[in-house]
Amino acid sequence: MRYAVIARHRGEFPVRLMCRVLDVSVAGFYAFQRRPASWRAIVDDVLMAHVRLAFAASGDTYGAPRVHQELRAAGLPTSTKRVARLMRTAGLVARPRRRRRVGTTDSRHPDPIAPNRLGRAFDVHGVARDQVWVSDITYVPTREGFLYLAAVIELRSRRCIGWAMRETLEVDVVLSALRMATTARRPAPGLIVHSDRGSQYASAAFRTELAVHGMLASMSGAGNCYDNAVAESFFATLEWECIQPNDWHTKDEARRAIFRYIETWYNPHRRHSTLGYVSPAEYDAQWQAAA
Repeated sequence: MRYAVIARHRGEFPVRLMCRVLDVSVAGFYAFQRRPASWRAIVDDVLMAHVRLAFAASGDTYGAPRVHQELRAAGLPTSTKRVARLMRTAGLVARPRRRRRVGTTDSRHPDPIAPNRLGRAFDVHGVARDQVWVSDITYVPTREGFLYLAAVIELRSRRCIGWAMRETLEVDVVLSALRMATTARRPAPGLIVHSDRGSQYASAAFRTELAVHGMLASMSGAGNCYDNAVAESFFATLEWECIQPNDWHTKDEARRAIFRYIETWYNPHRRHSTLGYVSPAEYDAQWQAAA
């Protein structure tokens, strides 16, 4: 292993210096170089190339379990432990999460509060397709000021099926996200739309929109983020992978980046641990094929 380390870094440091630091002989290193590579070393080189590609494609966010699933999908049989070893060797470490979520909920309003019909029943196997949607709002910082993003997540597939961005926290942002989801999915009456107790979700306009489509409102308990954990998880992932690494100068830059993230990465490709490490779109397709 020490000889392999020297070989990998010989373009950066003198061989004699590395041999002295690692307490091996120079002659031994050159003898190692003359030996043909072992089958395991050749396989490791092939796997390492795929590991680097999968890690880079994730924006440096995937750890060993998700990278392992990428290699399996490419038809490369290996184990999570081996992938973890290769990532350590290459110094591939997922960016650390920084908790930034700040609530946008204003529950100090006179509008009626819906009961909690969901009751934290988040198991993807315990709910039918388009039986429950969850929704929430977050803010997106730019140098021009804040954007507000509303999203609608289909509970079974964890797919973001509706979203909208606005410069204010008016009810239009949640209405637009709901209408996008409704147009795309055309759900049957009786669907539950779960949210927090924010004034946008309790407003007459939002309640009317639900009634038009035969949807039922459901709301979290007062100040209880765990009651809407699926939406919170989606926003935490988006903030870690898309918002935190960027410093957008304009709101238009942020809009384009978030559109790309949702439509070209999160929905079609990002592997979700709750779904058995497949993407929301793939899980949705599997369910429809089975049905």
